[in-house]
Amino acid sequence: MSESAAPGALEQVRTFLNTWWVPNDTRAPEDRLPALLADPAAWRADLPAFAFPGRKDAPGIAELRAALRAALGEARPVTLGPWLARHPLRAELSADPGRPPLALVPEDGTAGGAILAVVAEAVRAGQWARLKACPDCSWVFYDHSRNGSRRWCVMSPGGSEARGCGSIAKVRAYRERRRTTD
Repeated sequence: MSESAAPGALEQVRTFLNTWWVPNDTRAPEDRLPALLADPAAWRADLPAFAFPGRKDAPGIAELRAALRAALGEARPVTLGPWLARHPLRAELSADPGRPPLALVPEDGTAGGAILAVVAEAVRAGQWARLKACPDCSWVFYDHSRNGSRRWCVMSPGGSEARGCGSIAKVRAYRERRRTTD
């Protein structure tokens, strides 16, 4: 779903958050994170920007995902403060033209710290508030709309991952209005 892709490294966070969602065919919540945590090769294939979580880091990864999902769409996600205390970040300067001049780096070197470094940078850049979850299927998408008002993953069905949650919600609201006026 390219219209949902987040800019830069935030796309990897979006991929991480989408390890939990409600598939269109079953409509039952699906959690792919345990399988990724059991298979380092699968983790590297899906989330190459983040090191495979070690035994120390793995238990908190699902909790971190839940905390990040709860903070989606917030311009100032202060609820993530305890997570930043748990995985402190430091600023690093670089003279390398292929890297940003200033980067946030996790002091503990964990996957959770690396994910939080990307999130902190997205908050600073004003991008985090545009990362949202569809109220119907919970798929996380990046809101590219001009005014930041996008609500659903997609408006109309367009592929195997899309069921047109926006269209379904509008049809549901229309039918409800028709039912109450009849």
